[in-house]
Amino acid sequence: MGTPVHTDFPSPPEATHSPRPPSQSHLNVVLVLLAISVLINYIDRSNLSIAAPLLKDELGISASQLGTLLSAFFWTYALMQMPAGWLVDRFDVRWIFAIGFFLWSAATAVTGYLHGFAALLTIRVILGLGESVAFPSYSKVLGSHFKEQNRGFANSVLMTGLALGPAFGMLVGGSAVAKFGWRPFFIALGLLGFLWLPLWYVWRPPRPASCGQTDKQAAGYLEILRERSAWGTCIGQASINYFLYFLVTWLPFYLVRGRQFSLTQMARVGAFVFLMSAISAMATGKISDRWIQAGASPTSVRKGWMALGHIGIGISLVAAVLSQGWLFLSMLALTGVFLGISVCGSWAISQMLAGPSMVGRWVGVQNFLGNVGGAVAPALTGFLLDRTGSFYWPFLITAIAAWIGAVGWYFVVGPLDEVDWGKYSKPVLPASAQPSRT
Repeated sequence: MGTPVHTDFPSPPEATHSPRPPSQSHLNVVLVLLAISVLINYIDRSNLSIAAPLLKDELGISASQLGTLLSAFFWTYALMQMPAGWLVDRFDVRWIFAIGFFLWSAATAVTGYLHGFAALLTIRVILGLGESVAFPSYSKVLGSHFKEQNRGFANSVLMTGLALGPAFGMLVGGSAVAKFGWRPFFIALGLLGFLWLPLWYVWRPPRPASCGQTDKQAAGYLEILRERSAWGTCIGQASINYFLYFLVTWLPFYLVRGRQFSLTQMARVGAFVFLMSAISAMATGKISDRWIQAGASPTSVRKGWMALGHIGIGISLVAAVLSQGWLFLSMLALTGVFLGISVCGSWAISQMLAGPSMVGRWVGVQNFLGNVGGAVAPALTGFLLDRTGSFYWPFLITAIAAWIGAVGWYFVVGPLDEVDWGKYSKPVLPASAQPSRT
């Protein structure tokens, strides 16, 4: 059975540097803190989309320029994924993550004081730099401290935080922006983020035993790219990031300008979509772990759920843009359900394939190539809106991206067995067989 997250917190560990494995109760607290950090992460990266209608009018920018602002975060976020993966494998992931968290919280707070397109563009780039360490760090912690048969639920807890971030941001942020303006909203979010850091300092998990091991073996980024399954996870992640960031960055604007919702209505509808995603992700993670613990193949379970989620979200997106009234709202709700299904297993698959010693680098590669999709979605959507004035093509292209991801997860990713990285080691010849020097 999957391990539940207990609500009764144990006493803080006396020595987190102890080589003894952490207790399950300690790991549960770590998991909750990571989920909260994902929630903050996604509020901070999606808050600009909540303010987009007001910001566009205040700055007098075009839809293409707005799309550039919305996508700027992904430039450094994507480019820094592989360096971030190397950092969390080589050094203490606990401190690497804390530094990144501090940087992105500070960038969020500073945003509220800025005026002008160039300044906002610069701070969004800095925000991406800080958040780049997040998912390599999450996978390093989960891959080092959680067993495979429990990782579906553990990752679904993180994906619940991912979904609740935009949901909270739209529900509370939409109302706050409508009442107080967008600048106080950014300042308050950044300052509130700093409250998480002392909790992380107290409850941080032990340093992973595999920390630094990658430098002692032959495997590196080139070896990861020689694995077919790595390319499958990259294709799948690019698909996830395309439809996820399309929803995170453009759904609020679409509801306000494309469907004539008020800011309050947008907040409620947008929050409901991501709330459905959170519930769906948690349920999917729990069910998948139970099936695996009952003897089902991890390959069939994890890949099957991923394919189902991607196919379903593509269909629901097309149906949403073509429908009206209650049918439209129903299709948005279904989009949220399939979003939760399609994201909850992505990191569990990579953690299994890479193993604890290589998971940071693997996820770095996966998130780097995958975030090409995240960077393209906001900018391409803005470009298409300027050219066509309609959301039909952006929704259709997003659906196609989702279906391509289903192919990647199900057919390109192979069996979910940990890669034997030792096969890339060069054999060492015995002294008697080595050529003599004359």
